[in-house]
Amino acid sequence: MIFDPSYALAGALTGFVVGLTGVGGGALMTPILLLVFGVSPPTAVATDLWFAALTKLVGARIHCRAGSVDWQVAKRLWTGSLPVALAVVALLGFGIRFARQDWLSHAIGVAVILTALGLFLAPMLQRRARTRRLAHPASFLRWQPAMTILAGAVIGLCVALTSVGAGALGSVALLYLYPLRMTPHRLVATDIVHAIPLAMVAGLGYLLSGLVDAGMLFSMLAGSIPAITAGSLLAHRVSARKLQIALAIVLVVAGCKAVI
Repeated sequence: MIFDPSYALAGALTGFVVGLTGVGGGALMTPILLLVFGVSPPTAVATDLWFAALTKLVGARIHCRAGSVDWQVAKRLWTGSLPVALAVVALLGFGIRFARQDWLSHAIGVAVILTALGLFLAPMLQRRARTRRLAHPASFLRWQPAMTILAGAVIGLCVALTSVGAGALGSVALLYLYPLRMTPHRLVATDIVHAIPLAMVAGLGYLLSGLVDAGMLFSMLAGSIPAITAGSLLAHRVSARKLQIALAIVLVVAGCKAVI
C-alpha cells in the first residue's frame, strides 16, 4: 500500500469542507478523482463511498458529543435510503465492472450539478417551507414523515449510483421538510450521521466487486481524518453559507466538465 500525498491533500480539502458544512463528500471528491486524477468512474464511486463513510464517522463522533444530531429525522431518512441503496447494490453489484462507463460519468456530472443547484436554492426553499409550515401546520406535520422517507429513497438512489447527494441533497431536503427544526448545527450533524450507513451499504457491491482502490483510500483518509476533525470543531463558530456558495460554483464547473 503506497501513500500518495496528492490524494491525501485532496482528502484533507474534502474532509475540512464536510466537517464545516456536512456537504462535499461525494460531490467534491468524486469530480476531483475523475477530472484531476483521471480515475475510472466505477473506481472513483467505489473508493469515494468508503472514503465518505469512514471520514464522516470521525466527524459524527464530534457532533454526537455536542448533542446536535436529530435521531428521529435520521431514522426517517434511513427508512427510505438504505433499502433503495441495497436494491441498487443487488441490481448492479457484481455486474458493474462489466458495464459501460460513459453513462456513469454523465450521471455523476448531472448529480453534481443538481447538488450545486440545491446549495444555491436552499435558503429560498427553506423560506417557502417555513411559510407553509406556519400557515398550515397540521397538514405540513402530517406529511412530514412520509416525505422524509421519500427524500431518503431519492438520496439513496443517487448515492448508490454516483456516490453524490448524501450531503448536499440531504441538506436541502432537511431544510425544506424541517424549516423550523433544523438549526445550522443540527442540520450538519444529522446529515453527516445519515450519510455513514448509507455510504457503507451503497459501497458494499463495489467492494465485493473489487473496485475499491485500497491505496488511494488510505491516502485520502490520511488527509481527511485530521481535516474533518478540525472542520467539525469549527462548525459551531463559522457561518457555512459563504463556503457553500463557493463550493456550489466549483461544483457547477466540475459537473459540466463531467457531463461534456
